[in-house]
Amino acid sequence: MSKILVHTDGAIATIRLNRPEKLHALDEEMLKGLANAIAEIDASKEIRVLLLGATGERAFSVGADILAWSALEPLDMWRRWIRDGHRLFNQIAGLRQPVIAVLNGYTLGGGLELALAADIRLAANRAQLGAPEVGIGAIPGWGGTQRLPALIGVGRAKQMIFSGEPISAATAEEWGLVNETLPAAQLEARASELAQQIAAKAPIAVQLAKQAIDSGGAATLEGIAGALTAHSDDAAEGLASFREKRPPRFSGR
Repeated sequence: MSKILVHTDGAIATIRLNRPEKLHALDEEMLKGLANAIAEIDASKEIRVLLLGATGERAFSVGADILAWSALEPLDMWRRWIRDGHRLFNQIAGLRQPVIAVLNGYTLGGGLELALAADIRLAANRAQLGAPEVGIGAIPGWGGTQRLPALIGVGRAKQMIFSGEPISAATAEEWGLVNETLPAAQLEARASELAQQIAAKAPIAVQLAKQAIDSGGAATLEGIAGALTAHSDDAAEGLASFREKRPPRFSGR
């Protein structure tokens, strides 16, 4: 059985981690499977939103599989494990399409770093999020020391990383680590609803807005993106649908 499941429904793609017996601990096979799936989604003109989740009810991911990386020599760990993980998570963060992480349970270590690479995070109210690496003499190695403080602030990121203690979904929402918390039974439906809302909007505008936001406040890029979207077919369709009082039919051109 594949450890990475990919499904496409119209303009929405779904990737699910599928190693529930190990709480979706990430090994090299999963990293490669994710990288291949992300590359295909990035190349697609039809896919407008990616949902990133996991099978089962207990965990999104408890992080890197300790048995997979602890056997590596230091140089091999750098050459393969660390660099492959960074490359993959940067690939996810840089995806043209918005990425919604659906956190159904434990989201720890490398699993938290994977969620941090997404644009939006929705969490079940039973979820726990944490960076426990210091408890085994390591530190977050796949971008956690950079993305976590950028999202929730340096002080709170240091608290999570230095203590290694997980926080509740409610605290994660209060700190801005997740966008919404919901009862577990409602999580998938809400994620699908939000994905459909985004997919219904003009895809070029959404993707350029993402790039402008991720540029770190570069006003010049925002201006270029604004000019490009204003003269797209989607912009003309948006104006026409507004005047004609009908839903827009965006083509992505």
